[in-house]
Parts: sequence; C-alpha cells; structure tokens
Amino acid sequence: MRLQRSDEQHDLRDAVRGLFADCAAEPEVRRLMDTAEGWDSVVWSQISAMGLVSLAIPETFGGDGGGWDDVGVVLEEAGRCLLCAPYFSTVMLGVNTLLASNDTAAQRDYLPAIANGDLTATLAVVEDAGRWGEDAVELRATRTPTGYRLDGHKSFVIDGATAGLILVAGRTAHGISVFAVERGASGLSCVGLDTVDLTRKQARLEFAGTPARLVGEETAGWALVEHVVDRAAIGLAAEQVGGAQQALDMAVSYAKVRHQFGRPIGSFQAIKHACADMLVDVESARSVAYYGLLAATEPASDLSLIAALAKAHCSDAYARVASQSILVHGAIGYTWEHAAQLHFKRAKTGQLMFGTPTGHREAVAARLCATVHHLEPK
Repeated sequence: MRLQRSDEQHDLRDAVRGLFADCAAEPEVRRLMDTAEGWDSVVWSQISAMGLVSLAIPETFGGDGGGWDDVGVVLEEAGRCLLCAPYFSTVMLGVNTLLASNDTAAQRDYLPAIANGDLTATLAVVEDAGRWGEDAVELRATRTPTGYRLDGHKSFVIDGATAGLILVAGRTAHGISVFAVERGASGLSCVGLDTVDLTRKQARLEFAGTPARLVGEETAGWALVEHVVDRAAIGLAAEQVGGAQQALDMAVSYAKVRHQFGRPIGSFQAIKHACADMLVDVESARSVAYYGLLAATEPASDLSLIAALAKAHCSDAYARVASQSILVHGAIGYTWEHAAQLHFKRAKTGQLMFGTPTGHREAVAARLCATVHHLEPK
C-alpha cells in the first residue's frame, strides 16, 4: 500500500489549489454562506470542467476512472478553503452510493450527468432524532405498480435542498432499501436548516407519497449505506486534514506578526507549545486519513475498522486545532470577521457527521474485544 502521494497527485493538488484560490477565496465563501443555495453554479461548472467530479466515476459512465485517493486530494484542498460547493455530497455520497449499489441501469442513467456537472446528488439517511443506525430508519417505502412511494422525512441532509438526485434510505415490509428521488418529484418538500456551519448547507426533506426508484437490491440497503458511510467518513477525514492545516497555518502566521511586550507572540513558550501540539494533531490526522483513502481503494481492506479510526481521530484533531487556533489569535479569533471561527464551526459539525468520535471508538473497542475473545484458547 502506497502511503506517499504520486507525482500526478501532487500536480492535481497544485491545480486544484490554484482553482480554489480563485473561486473559493474567503470573500466568496462568506458571500455564499448568506445565500439559500450555498453554492454557485458557475463555480460548479468550473469544478466539473476540470474533471474533479468525474475522478472516481468509471470511464464507462463518462468518468476518468481514478481512485478514492485522487478524490482525497480534492477534498483536502476543499477543506483548506471551506469550499462552498456540493462536491462532498455529490461525489462521496451520491457517486459512492451509485457505484456501490452495482445497479447498472441506475449508474447508466445518473452517472454521466453527474460526471459532466449537469446533476448533483446526495444521500439521505438520518431522521429528526439524528441517530445513525438501521433501527433509526423509519421512512416507509411502499411498492406500487410503477415502482415505490415514500412517506416520512429525512433531516440533516447535506445539500438536500438543491440536489438534483436524492438517494434515500427507506424501510419496506422486508427491510431497508435505497431509493432514488429526483428533484421536483411530487410530494417532496425541502426546508433549509439553520445550522452552526453556514459553509455546508443542510436540509430537512418531507416525503408524502413521493414516487421513487429502487437502487440496488431490495433489503440490501443498510449494507449499502454502511459501505457508503465508511468511505464518506474517510473522505470527511481528508477534508478535515485540509481544514486543520489551514487553521494551523493561520495561527503560525499570526504568531509571527502579532507583537506583545516588544516581541512576536510566537517567541513565547506557551504559543510555541500550542503550535507544536497543533502540528502533531495535523500530521497524525494526515497519516490516518491517507491510510484510509488508500484502504478505500483496495477492496480487500477492513474498511469499516479503518473508517472508524479515521473518523474518530481526524474529527477530534480538527476540532482541537481549530480551537487552539482561536486561542492563539486571541480576541480577534472569536470575531465574525475572522476565518478562525469558520473552521471551528466546520470542525464541530463534522464531529457529529456519520456518528460521533465516541461512537466510533466504542465500535473499534467492541471489534477488538471480539477478536481477542475469538483468539483466546478454549
């Protein structure tokens, strides 16, 4: 397994960073935060034209046939600038679900439009309780002569108010399945949620007899959701590495120019120690996230265990770095005008996505205990 990025991936990083420097600078991020949609269609066209959306889509469906480690390069840069675009939802949730479903017909119908930027997508699993788990899915799916209809709701759906394709986890009489609902379908209503992190829009969706299409096999939906969430958690970890690096860079730059008692505050031992601790968090998170991205590319890996480790470690690392960055900046770091608080809010909401760090650590501990018990001599 290769833990170092290739020359091509370094070139990709430089190209993506250059694009985001133009279209995702802080003034643009703040402008989009104040819009209902949260992203700009012109910027999305630029991202798509550069081939970033089609990276992980097979060439058969109009994509570039790259790996999830290539997508991770984009996600890390997106995290650095707090990119306001439906990239994470479309690629890590939408594309990921379609590919993992092994539903050739659905892939043929949706992936080409996603690859060329004409269609955005997302995955809706969680409901008002905010719990991740098979037993928490209550939305009902009923078979009809022409397909299925959905009745219920979903909450905290990333880019749910603007996605052209919504992949929904619903409960049939036989178990959990995943369904495709296109934007504008009858009985579908979307309400944007007021969340702490305005750089990533979320929505509550209501389904009232909404026509839907089965994606993949019926009753295989929860296994599909778990697989997608594992990869999405690793993608989120890569994004958090980028955000943590930017928070560290801002703190170090400020410590060099902010003077107190006639000297830069970066010369004070307390600030040095804080920055050193942040660097340790960033680099350890980077190692875990990169390992996770490479594991997602290799089907033989224990993805669920690696995803749990990546989600727990990187979520907490980003939150610690973002918090320390604010402290290094002092009072200005708490103000609305400074970017430090934007990273802190992104970090705190990211801790809750796809399950809390504590929940993932408990899952890892349970796996380890079960393994030890299995290995004990009888």
